[in-house]
Amino acid sequence: MTVPFTKGLHEVADGVHAYLQPDGGWGWSNAGLIEGGGASMLVDTLFDLRLTREMLDAMGALTSTRPIATVVNTHANGDHCFGNELVAGPGVEFVASAAAAAEMDESPPATLAMMMERTDRLPVETADFLHRTFGPFEFGGIEVPPPTRTFTGFDMTDIGGRPVDLIEVGPAHTAGDVIAWIPDAQVVFTGDILFIDGTPIVWAGPVANWIAACEKIIALDASVIVPGHGPLTDAEGVRAVGAYLRTIEEGARARHAAGMTSSEATLDLHDELNATPFGAWSDRERLVINVETIWTTLEPGYVRPPFPELFGRMASLAGSMSAS
Repeated sequence: MTVPFTKGLHEVADGVHAYLQPDGGWGWSNAGLIEGGGASMLVDTLFDLRLTREMLDAMGALTSTRPIATVVNTHANGDHCFGNELVAGPGVEFVASAAAAAEMDESPPATLAMMMERTDRLPVETADFLHRTFGPFEFGGIEVPPPTRTFTGFDMTDIGGRPVDLIEVGPAHTAGDVIAWIPDAQVVFTGDILFIDGTPIVWAGPVANWIAACEKIIALDASVIVPGHGPLTDAEGVRAVGAYLRTIEEGARARHAAGMTSSEATLDLHDELNATPFGAWSDRERLVINVETIWTTLEPGYVRPPFPELFGRMASLAGSMSAS
């Protein structure tokens, strides 16, 4: 279906709504609301309390008669769970995969708040990149309530009598990625298994799992596919993400075999990607993380560089793209 990529709530099927946030780049994630009999399910919250409150206000006309009874977090990244506290209350259930629940403890909002407070200790290029990327969000004073229910593999649930299937497809983007499938509406919320018109970022891998997740989404034959970032898409959009992942894995593997370092491979592969349709996608600096993650599967015992170094390399790559 044709739905404009504009900020706000869009009904994408009967009683199923996508909340979209252009431009879909770093931190600008999508969420969703599924209405059932007398209750609603929220799929993901947003990166901070201000944005989540704005989203909940937009949903207010619907949730006043069908209050949110269940919150599903598709994974542990903050732009999909940091607003959870605004929905917490008596009887509200928070659901995530067991792997995602464990990962939430590892990356609390306070960590990001501290990082942003200390950017003056970083090289100017890295600090500027972090301010462009995370500066629009406020991470201080956020408490993320832990999931009240976790699962592994598959969870068949419902909201007010309406079936919703939660399918674990991670580790891929993160350790515990989940997609939410509403069979009667033929709608799937994919979380960050899909970045549309933006470069995916492989925090966890392996890439093979992520490609398999794309194939599962295609097999659903959904009428509406709501990505974690970017506009609504269809099977072709899913195939494009799978094609990108295959390209970077094959490219990194070949460069590893040729004796390149991960840094050399990243720059060389980046030049190759610029001549493909992927060269028009946003946030291409994420290739730094992607190659490093692939490298861990190619070299037993390989340890990725610390995050300040990785963000510095992303900042450098982003700067070179802006200069050109």
